Formats: sequence, C-alpha cells, structure tokens
Amino acid sequence: MDDLTQLKVVIADHIATLTMNAPPVNALTRVLNDELTLALDRISEMDEVRAVILTGEGKVFCAGADLKGRAEMIKGPGDLLAHSRRTRECFHAIRECAKPVVAAINGAALGSGVAMVASSDILVASEKASLGLPEVDVGLLGGCRHAMRLFSHSRLRRMALTGYRVGGPELHRLGVVEACTTPEGLMPAALEIAAAIASKSPVSTRMGKHTLNVIEDLSLRDGYRYEQDMTAIIGKTEDAKEAQLAFKEKRSPVFKGR
Repeated sequence: MDDLTQLKVVIADHIATLTMNAPPVNALTRVLNDELTLALDRISEMDEVRAVILTGEGKVFCAGADLKGRAEMIKGPGDLLAHSRRTRECFHAIRECAKPVVAAINGAALGSGVAMVASSDILVASEKASLGLPEVDVGLLGGCRHAMRLFSHSRLRRMALTGYRVGGPELHRLGVVEACTTPEGLMPAALEIAAAIASKSPVSTRMGKHTLNVIEDLSLRDGYRYEQDMTAIIGKTEDAKEAQLAFKEKRSPVFKGR
C-alpha cells in the first residue's frame, strides 16, 4: 500500500501490521482517518491477511482528534456533519474489518484513540500506555460511547468528567487489556496473539468476528439463536471438515479459507 502517507502497512505471515505515523503524536488527521478506513477495507478483501495489528509510531498511540485540522476543515454549512461522518466510519472500519484486529497500545490513546482501541477485538498494552478522555478540558466530548464497552459506569464518568487517564498496569488489573508488557515486549505479545488467530481457519475467524459483532447488542435468546445459525453455516465449510478430520487423525489442519 505505497499510496498511504500517514499509515505504514507491513504484511507478513498472514498478519498485516498497521502503524499510525502522523508526527508528532499521531493525532487523527483527515489523512490518517481516511487512510485507516481505506487500508482496513482493502484488508477485509485480501485473502493473504488473516489478522491485523494496529499500533502507533513513537511514544503515542493516538492523541485524539486533530484540533487544528478540524478547525481548518469545518468552515461552512455541512462541514461538521461530513467530518463527524468520516470519523465515525473510521472507527467502524476497525470494528467491521473482516479480519480480527489486535490493538497494540504503545502509549497514550486519547479521545479518538480510545474509540480505536474499543473498536478493536483484542487489546494489549505497554506499561507506558494510557487511555483517557481529555475533551472536557477543551470544551468537547470524546469517544465515551466506545469507552463504555471497556470501563465500568463510575470509571468511565470519572474519565469523561475529570480527564483522568488509566495507565497500562491498571488497564490490565481491570481486565481491559490482555497483557501489560514492557515497551520492548509489546509487539512480540501482539504478534503472538495475531499469529494464533492466523493459524485458525480464516473462514471461522472471519465469520466468528462477524457473529460477535452482531450478537453484542441482541438479547440472550436472539443472540444465541443467531450464533447457532452461524455455527451451522460454518460447519458446512471445507475448513470445518478439515479441522474435524485433522483432529481425528491427530495432525495439524491445513486450511484453505473456504
């Protein structure tokens, strides 16, 4: 993806590593927003990619909205609505990416950065990482609805109303992230999880993520019925039959993605 300027994409061993690179703090510029959406949409249709890692270049994951750029883009009627729509779709591009996304939180993830993290599937953090909603200090609101998927009622409101940041070790203690590592250990930890995903049937992981997204807001009865229906569909795939045969023959399965 050589046409991207603020997002680095490296694909190896069925894993696409996306590194936000918008110095100095990886604020969500218009360019980065659009490039993330474009890259994730492309990856959704790339058979060679089975898992994604999303991280930031430097000491910050994403410092939130690009306030300077925001002011330059919102000058006339309709500009704010268009900007808001683009931003929403960037987060949905992460959540709706057909391939599971592992967020490797290398530093501060603030506002829009929190929404990116919450839109990802599996989270790991460096001990230098933190999640925060500092918009209260600049007269705005941040990704509170996204953050509600990660934090309790009281903690979320403390973050939104005071700007309190939750550090990596506390994120792990609260169960928000799978692991809190040294800065050097962050990418190896993320790669280990992504590799485990990539070793599974891409049909199962793709349909599994889609199912998890759908049933998240359904009732218990409707959600489980949908899951049962999807299980029946997955069970008819070649990969499912190969998985069952490999289990019976006590060997590693060879998946074809169909």
